[in-house]
Amino acid sequence: MNADILIVDDQVEITVLLAQVLSHEGYSVRMAHSADEALALIKEQTPNLLILDVMLPEMDGLTLCRKLRTEYKFNRPILFLSALGKTDNIVKGLAAGGDDYISKPFEVKELVARVRAQLRRRKNEVKADLVLRIGEMEIDGKAYEVRTARTTARLTATEYRLIRYMAERPNQVVPYGDLLQAIWSYPKDSGDPDLVRTHIRNIRAKIEHDPDARDYLHTVHGVGYMFRLAPGEVLRVTKP
Repeated sequence: MNADILIVDDQVEITVLLAQVLSHEGYSVRMAHSADEALALIKEQTPNLLILDVMLPEMDGLTLCRKLRTEYKFNRPILFLSALGKTDNIVKGLAAGGDDYISKPFEVKELVARVRAQLRRRKNEVKADLVLRIGEMEIDGKAYEVRTARTTARLTATEYRLIRYMAERPNQVVPYGDLLQAIWSYPKDSGDPDLVRTHIRNIRAKIEHDPDARDYLHTVHGVGYMFRLAPGEVLRVTKP
């Protein structure tokens, strides 16, 4: 069965162009030009991937993304479209729950590559039902949750892959470039480290929001991040 992609953009010419390109690649494509139209289509059938423009009339893309992540428990990939140079929109989009972004104007080949990468990762997540246990923390791939003695945090698919990738490499410095390759499938020496930083910030806000919470994700300035184990802790992988 072909993956179903929903494109949400108020510029009709862009949605038509993307629909033609992605249909040619073998995907099933639906289009919406407002948040309300998108919600109606999502209620009919949950898409495998959402391409979402930041700037929409009435309810903007950021608000729609947050609504989908919180109220609808939508855990499929969301790829944001943002005008070139609108860095604040990109950061806000990722903070709202977006998985990746592409700036307008864009190369069609680049967008297709980003779509393929997101869908491929979803398809290949064969270990998603495993639970990683580190001390009091549990990283649950089936529920997309991180649980500690203090909190239970629901993650997006990308946030889950990111914290899992780091937890499987405890006490190792993982460079930005390695994370961009492993989590977002960017070619070597490409991609924006801010993509990683924003997702790490989102994860921290969910699992380290308590002032007394432990600092699991350690920043190695200018290099990347480390998932730190406390002395005596070990990583265990179990079935839920």
